[in-house]
Amino acid sequence: MTAEPTPAALLAWYLDAGVDETIGETPRDRYESPTITPDATAPAIALDQPVEAPLPLTLPPSRGETPSTAGDSRRLAQACADLDELRAVIEDFEGCALKKTASHTVIADGNPDAHVMLIGEAPGAEEDRRGLPFVGKAGQLLNRMLAAIELDRTSVYITNVLPWRPPGNRTPTPEEVATCLPFVERQIELVTPRLLVLVGGISAKSLLGRTEGITRLRGKWYDYAAIAGGAPIPTTAIFHPAYLLRQPTLKREAWRDLQAIRRKLEGKT
Repeated sequence: MTAEPTPAALLAWYLDAGVDETIGETPRDRYESPTITPDATAPAIALDQPVEAPLPLTLPPSRGETPSTAGDSRRLAQACADLDELRAVIEDFEGCALKKTASHTVIADGNPDAHVMLIGEAPGAEEDRRGLPFVGKAGQLLNRMLAAIELDRTSVYITNVLPWRPPGNRTPTPEEVATCLPFVERQIELVTPRLLVLVGGISAKSLLGRTEGITRLRGKWYDYAAIAGGAPIPTTAIFHPAYLLRQPTLKREAWRDLQAIRRKLEGKT
């Protein structure tokens, strides 16, 4: 007979699954068609009477973003002379609504003098709790992947496109990506890595300016050109470790990508 889980164990399971907020005290089937009750006090409209055209509808900016937030973040990021200044600017930035629901601002980990820079998508639940990128189950797999090509967190610099976790690990909106992208672009310029590894589809599409999915983008080499100029940086894309945990059959392709990265670092390609 299976023992019932304790409340603490059940809550931990919910958090690992990405459930971090409640929206009601009683269960509700949200796929059920709503029942509409006519309002008896509403005045009847005769069908033969002309109806005034409604006023034009003006939608508010998506998810709290304003048209100027991407421009604001780019201006602030480009004004930073080093990573310490950039970290302070990101932590103080209020132009992205994701910050209001996140527990921590997750900026970077690893060695800022490293030759290899890895850029993921956004923090997960464990990263949001601890304030560091790639420290959950996906991060543990990433550590093993790096070890397979003789790298570790002292020899790479790790960050994300977004420094704040989207609620429930949902996909970030284009507005959220556009707002946060200047911060990671400035990190690339300040770290000046020899090699750039984009971890996951959102990171690859955002920084390469492409529309293809990660399956088509991985396994190839690109030249990333920094906004501030300088020599293009050899760049490749790999599957996100979280995706590999769900699709273990793709680990063979992931191993090939890791071998290509090692050959590139050794100057063999």
